[in-house]
Amino acid sequence: MSRDEQLKERWQLLVKKLSDQFADGETLDLDAIIYLIGVQELGQLDRSFKKDQKLDLMHIAICKLLIPYGYYELDFVDEEGWPHYKTLEALPHLKAGEQSILMKEAIVNYFLETEYIS
Repeated sequence: MSRDEQLKERWQLLVKKLSDQFADGETLDLDAIIYLIGVQELGQLDRSFKKDQKLDLMHIAICKLLIPYGYYELDFVDEEGWPHYKTLEALPHLKAGEQSILMKEAIVNYFLETEYIS
């Protein structure tokens, strides 16, 4: 199986599993999954968030997801428990489709590492 086919298969499995668990069977999109990762990384699962905090959660997730690629590293965690990252390398300019593939690959790898999927 090619790397692309394996990524596609794992992505579909992950979307189904997350959608069943968090969206009553409705299909979660990429942004929703990034948001869930942000909530998971913050670790404050029992609260609601304002709109600007939801964007911050997505930023946390993106930084966490791109650490293995050398783009970010954890800088510090503030007194409210929010992680802050510093940029190690600027993200390359990617087309929308390339961005989507990079994020899907990073998300699949994240959930493989946490053993949510195999």
